[in-house]
Amino acid sequence: MSRCVQTFDWYCIYFSSTAFSCEAGEFLEMSAQECTQCAAGTYSLGSGIRFDDWETIPSGFSSLLVMIFKSCSSWFPQGSYLESNRDECTVSLIYAVHLKKPGSVSFDYQYPDGNLFFEFFIQNDQCQEMDQTADKKWLKLTSHGEWATHTVNLKSGTNILYWRTAGILIGAKVVKPVLLKNVHIEGVAYASECFPCKPGTFSQTPGSSSCQPCPRDTHSGHGASSCTPSEGSAECKARPPCSKKDYFQIHTPCDLEGKTQVTYRWVEPQICLVDVAGAETLPPSGDREPCPPCNPGFYNNDTATCSPCPPGTFSDGSCPAGTEPAVGYQYKWWNVLPASMKTSCFNVGNSKCDGMNGWEVAGDHIRSGAGGSDNDYLILNLHVPGFKPPTSRTGGAGTEFGRISFEFEMVCSADCELYFMMVRTTPDKEKPTLNGSKVRQSYTHIMTKNASVSYTWAFQRTNLASDVRQNVNNVARIYSISVSNAVDGVSSECQTCALLSQPSGSLCVPCPPGHYIHTSQCTECPPNTHLTSHSTVGPEACKPCGPSSKSNKEHSRCYSDCVFSYSENNVSLSFDYSSLGSVGTLMNGPSFTTKGTKYYHLFNISLCGGEGRRAVCTDNVTDLSSADSQKESGEPANAVETLICQSTIIPSSGRGFHTALSSQSISLADTFLGATVALTLDGVKARPDLFPQTTNKVPDVNFFYRSLEVTSSCDKGRNVVVTLRCNPDRSTRGELTVPSQCPAGTCDGCTFHFLWESSGACPQCTSTNYHQIEGACKGGLQDTLYVWTEPKRCVGGVSLPEKKTWPCESMDFLVKMGATIGAFTAALLFSITCYFWKKNKRLEFKYSKLVMSSNKECELPGADSCAVMEGEENEGEMEDEVVYSKKTSLIRKLKAIASRVRVTTTMQLC
Repeated sequence: MSRCVQTFDWYCIYFSSTAFSCEAGEFLEMSAQECTQCAAGTYSLGSGIRFDDWETIPSGFSSLLVMIFKSCSSWFPQGSYLESNRDECTVSLIYAVHLKKPGSVSFDYQYPDGNLFFEFFIQNDQCQEMDQTADKKWLKLTSHGEWATHTVNLKSGTNILYWRTAGILIGAKVVKPVLLKNVHIEGVAYASECFPCKPGTFSQTPGSSSCQPCPRDTHSGHGASSCTPSEGSAECKARPPCSKKDYFQIHTPCDLEGKTQVTYRWVEPQICLVDVAGAETLPPSGDREPCPPCNPGFYNNDTATCSPCPPGTFSDGSCPAGTEPAVGYQYKWWNVLPASMKTSCFNVGNSKCDGMNGWEVAGDHIRSGAGGSDNDYLILNLHVPGFKPPTSRTGGAGTEFGRISFEFEMVCSADCELYFMMVRTTPDKEKPTLNGSKVRQSYTHIMTKNASVSYTWAFQRTNLASDVRQNVNNVARIYSISVSNAVDGVSSECQTCALLSQPSGSLCVPCPPGHYIHTSQCTECPPNTHLTSHSTVGPEACKPCGPSSKSNKEHSRCYSDCVFSYSENNVSLSFDYSSLGSVGTLMNGPSFTTKGTKYYHLFNISLCGGEGRRAVCTDNVTDLSSADSQKESGEPANAVETLICQSTIIPSSGRGFHTALSSQSISLADTFLGATVALTLDGVKARPDLFPQTTNKVPDVNFFYRSLEVTSSCDKGRNVVVTLRCNPDRSTRGELTVPSQCPAGTCDGCTFHFLWESSGACPQCTSTNYHQIEGACKGGLQDTLYVWTEPKRCVGGVSLPEKKTWPCESMDFLVKMGATIGAFTAALLFSITCYFWKKNKRLEFKYSKLVMSSNKECELPGADSCAVMEGEENEGEMEDEVVYSKKTSLIRKLKAIASRVRVTTTMQLC
């Protein structure tokens, strides 16, 4: 029967319902409907199918593309493996199989780059996706050059297998492809065909279930039934003249006289010609020189080799009482490769460098080797079985179990890369990838978990496929490697330890958490200080926390209690950020890659960083671990738990994924430096120009953070500044924003800036933030009200006082009192006015009489007497007898006054 299955397009798969079952070495002959033996040179697994030859894409496989761009690459056969796309297209490799019984599928893969999403899932014939856990659907990242095996159980019936990849090219860096090989499916009823033996193998007899490798010095082609002695080749090429690219330099081991010298060797196998014109010859060996000294913790004992110091001793003897050996590795002289290290060379596409040394010792450094091709991985590995911290420092919370430091440089003319990886169960993706030339510098990583670990350095001159060596001058050099507290390490010095409290005690004892060693005794760190993780003795081991921060109980780290105080010009402000203490989330964007793929940046921020308030960013696609590894670590390996973290979110629309993808989770800050209104703290600078203020009545408060994990761009780690701004118009949780000039949150890739505007960022209210209003007196009572001063720029703190009522005098009584006093005053003024008016009339009468009695003009009668004239004693009576014919008007009064003025003037002239 045939059935059409829908994926991204329509295609048909033909299944036979015939209940045949063929044995290993047989296949079902469809025309005869019977099992037939495989011919010589081929093989069959019977109930299984194996694909290990990728000269072409085998029959039954198809490749489907989601064409979101004009051109997309697809899965491409590379002989011994299949290579995925490197672009942003979504590409699916599909294989459909019908199982008679429950079976499984397994395959080997390389997945070194998290910028390429890689998933494997299964559908039934109804296009319904089978139930799969996340660790079965999303493939784990692998180390560079490492092959991993993935196995998934299959149900009986139709199974459609999907290997899907999709790249996200953030930046100009080219992603590394996924490599796939050795696909093995079990549970089929029969093999529909026999598979030819791949080159280098053969099957001599018919009905073979597998192919055998060719003996030494023989070779075979595709589908060979026998191997041919390697006496010739199908094609001959001219051997080129030797050049400087065909030899490399080494240092000989120390001889019995303690001497070494530089010599040169041809790259094996040597295919170049020496005895032709223009050919280079091997340079002469250098002079014999004294061997470099033994590394710290080793001694030579008058021999040509260096031996490790016995346990309990160091390079110069035994440790005295009150001290213990400081064990570890300190490799800074490179005459021979240390026993704990090994080197190798690996290339996915060829085996030319198999067996070569990836790195060569060179006296005062170790350098990348010659390799066979430019895209070889030159690998250096250091294995540490575990860590043993000093006795007196084993009890601290957040203990530093050990640290690795190395000093290196890179000289590159191409796109060379140096990968540093830490492998426990899965590779640690937080370690840096170093690109291009690098001046001599150092890198340090701190181990916070005690486990067996392998450190790997992998140098690649270029990631482009190459069969020759062109960039031989691209080289990486490592000058020193030191690992502290290694279990099997040696000692070059002694370190102080704490002793028993008894006077005669000489045995080192562990100190409680938060204690340092002082005069051979354990002493607790002062309040609000944290204990440095490195080996520091004395009070200097306790470093003070930053402004507005305090230490936890174990003195292992500093955090904020979400309370901040600030005083200036006799004004004190108190802030309570507890409403912002939970994790804040910001998703900014969208942003677009150079190919137009949409993505977002998700930031999670734990402002105060207290216990139980850590931010978590989770990958839902890559670096997934098994349940066992999660149980060992106590936390999911695909989660980053820190103070501030970032994830890249890819929406599902347009990419063929069922859900949005969260990937590339990184820690931006794991240390709280402090909070202040200043713009600089411990070398980290805030930039107020990125977030202009409209008012400065309430100062911005800056929270400073740091992460010591270095990157290729940030050799001192990342920094974060979160600026808190009071905005009464916002909600309590407020809003997080990034600078408009830097939509990714950072302008230089190393310092991230965030603005958190919130009413919860306003200071606590005090009595200076409100005023009182007195009401009118009614019924003998008066109210006093309290209101906030607008605009209100405070929250919490003191509350408005309750309304107060006071007794008061009524306004009716005051009005009556005033009316009475006014009436009395008016009557008094009227009486006084009348009195002076009558007095004025008397004087006017006398004056008129005097004028009328004058005999001539301008002459006044002489005064008979200055006293009262005779007959005037009864003047009052005389005046009383004067009768006015009519009442004098106001106009007449004014005229009379004017006449008197004129008369007076005339008299003065006379």
